[in-house]
Amino acid sequence: MSKVKLALSLATASLWYRRRVLALVCLTLTLSVSLLLGIQYLRTEIRQSFTSTISGTDLIVGARSGQLNLLLYTVFHIGDATNNIRWSSFQKLEQDRRIDWAIPISLGDSYRGYRVVATNDQFLARLQFGNNQSLELAQGEWFDDLFDVVLGAGVARQLDHHLNDEIVLSHGGGRTSFSNHTDLPFRISGVLAPTGTPVDQAVYISLDAMEAIHVGWESGVAIPGRGLSPDRARARDFTPDSITAAFVGLSQPILTFQVQRELNQSRDEPLSAILPGVALSELWRMMGQFEKALLGISAFVVVTSLVGLVAVLLTLQAQRQREVAVLRATGASPALIASLYSFECVVLALTACLLALIVGAGAIAGLSPWLLEQFGIQISLRPLKQDEWLLLAAVPVSALLVSLVPATSTWRKSRKQGFGAADTD
Repeated sequence: MSKVKLALSLATASLWYRRRVLALVCLTLTLSVSLLLGIQYLRTEIRQSFTSTISGTDLIVGARSGQLNLLLYTVFHIGDATNNIRWSSFQKLEQDRRIDWAIPISLGDSYRGYRVVATNDQFLARLQFGNNQSLELAQGEWFDDLFDVVLGAGVARQLDHHLNDEIVLSHGGGRTSFSNHTDLPFRISGVLAPTGTPVDQAVYISLDAMEAIHVGWESGVAIPGRGLSPDRARARDFTPDSITAAFVGLSQPILTFQVQRELNQSRDEPLSAILPGVALSELWRMMGQFEKALLGISAFVVVTSLVGLVAVLLTLQAQRQREVAVLRATGASPALIASLYSFECVVLALTACLLALIVGAGAIAGLSPWLLEQFGIQISLRPLKQDEWLLLAAVPVSALLVSLVPATSTWRKSRKQGFGAADTD
């Protein structure tokens, strides 16, 4: 036992003596492990955030279309609807006793490249994201006047808008439009709190406002003299003929598949009803190859750092001949001497893992509010999951394996030295 203690003492002293060189190796390994663990952590968080983009909604109902297309244009504001659904169809949804609530949305216009979503008060009251978190207003109030508009957090931040600013919406969904609703400007009445979802990247008006700004328009062109003034528009009641889609919540989730089947087989109008959770999972699977490639690149960086560690230890072998001679003189076996290299590699790997955890936790705690505010990316500090612990544990195990290269070389050289007691390995 005294020989082992002496060997460990010498190994510790050797690490300390070469601390400057090994500190650089440890720093490189720490950064590599931080990159590997950070990417795994981020892909887990982003996946969770992605699949929780919309929660608490049992069905999304729109015109007959593919599942992903309906999800993309209603939730992510990507692409356009194949058709609209009649307002009467939406009213039937509201009257169905199995349906607890329904949120109508109408799309088609934009504001400086951001999608305009026409809806009603149910949007703020019922739509949820993440772990059943409700939407909240960071400033102001939900639209009350016909020409009030509420901005998503990302829109307000990127365009530097504030309450009571006046904006003019554009016809069509493009970033550049030559058809603007200049006669009917809107006043910003509120700004939504950041959510880390596509809700942050949209502009919200009432369904009545969407109808009002299109009075006198035909085939996407305003007919001169046919439009309304703001006062005349406020004096009228507007009921839409159609909407783009609806988010639906059921009174009993067990009825989801029954209601979905009935809507998909509707004879009154060709409809598509999709389960948002299923559609989100399918979309994530399509995007999964990129994240796996990124994780593989990070793992390769860690392997490269471990190879660099082995190269440093092999370079230092020539400077450690006196240590090996002292250990052999005290009776240490070649196997014990060789194991010291494995001990050093594992110690450096464990230190790098510990530092990577500290650096990662500090980075997440410090940057998560900024990421949410600036980029709409929601990342929370949480305990590591099982696969993340396994990935972290793989680093010292890999260090142990690569340490066999200098350990084997040292074992062979120490056997040739004729000091100390007879070898027993």
